[in-house]
Amino acid sequence: MKIFKKFYFFILLLSCIEITAQNISKNNFTKFPLHLSEFGFFSDLRNQIPVKEVHPYSLVSPLFSDHTDKLRFVYIPEGEKLGYIKNKVFIFPVGSTLIKTFAYLNQNGPLPKQLLETRLLINTDEGWKALSYVWNEDQTDAKRSIAGATISTTFISSDGEIIDIRYRAPNQNQCKECHQVNKVMTPIGPKPRNMNKTVEYASGEMNQLLHWAALGWINEKIKTQFISSYADINAELNDRARAYLDINCGHCHIAGGSADTTGLYLNYAENNKEQLGIYKKPVAAGRASGNLQYSIVPGNPDKSIMLYRMKSLDPGIMMPESGRALADEAGIKLITNWIDSL
Repeated sequence: MKIFKKFYFFILLLSCIEITAQNISKNNFTKFPLHLSEFGFFSDLRNQIPVKEVHPYSLVSPLFSDHTDKLRFVYIPEGEKLGYIKNKVFIFPVGSTLIKTFAYLNQNGPLPKQLLETRLLINTDEGWKALSYVWNEDQTDAKRSIAGATISTTFISSDGEIIDIRYRAPNQNQCKECHQVNKVMTPIGPKPRNMNKTVEYASGEMNQLLHWAALGWINEKIKTQFISSYADINAELNDRARAYLDINCGHCHIAGGSADTTGLYLNYAENNKEQLGIYKKPVAAGRASGNLQYSIVPGNPDKSIMLYRMKSLDPGIMMPESGRALADEAGIKLITNWIDSL
């Protein structure tokens, strides 16, 4: 079975031209399938079991998205390799697809598993294309949503609390807010350092980067740093905080990112203290500053704009400004302790 087999047939019916694995990326964005099932990524769609050409992967530190569980998969065209630049996301070949399903698995309570949406990033000849597929109530398939969607649901938190939420799937344009650097769409999570971890495979435990090397995707001699998971309470506080800011804020707060003009850079490689926010005055935060003077005031979390905005649920104040309806209490505690330690 070839990836996109059903997709090719779908496009063939629409355009009456021959579609192959090599030119899938040349098709117009509006011609992508209406339903997720038509791509052929999964042998069991409902249970998220991929076909053999699609591989699961995970991140050391994932983005906070209202406590959702994320099921990640990647498809790389046969025989293709990934490019590598230090501190950057892997360079994926044309035809690659990153697949991410947002769900509440509710593994520690009586509520059933609920798949919410599946987002695709497809690398085409014209660059990365973002698509969102929202799951139906029967959990049998997901339908493409250009305008976004709001899903009222209930989930069980890690500490057993039952929480009602209006989960928001982004519209097509909102994807650019986070996935754009120098006005070019790009993935966020799969940086080598954020994938440098041991993962349980069917054949046993293996470092994820070495596994990708065994698949022929990357050079096994790639050298990348090891970073702590921000959830690892045994790791150094500074390492955890920087990892948290990197994945949750650093894709926008970086040179060329959507928050470039703020001068507040929160990616992991940033070493300039002022650009990290220490005693940095806001450029144009308006009421979002909370009448506070600096992004970070060492030793004084309550006087730090960063924490004020992390705590807020006001759309005109909150940071991140999209992708969440809830405050990340664990993240707030982590950054509070970090600022207090500076």
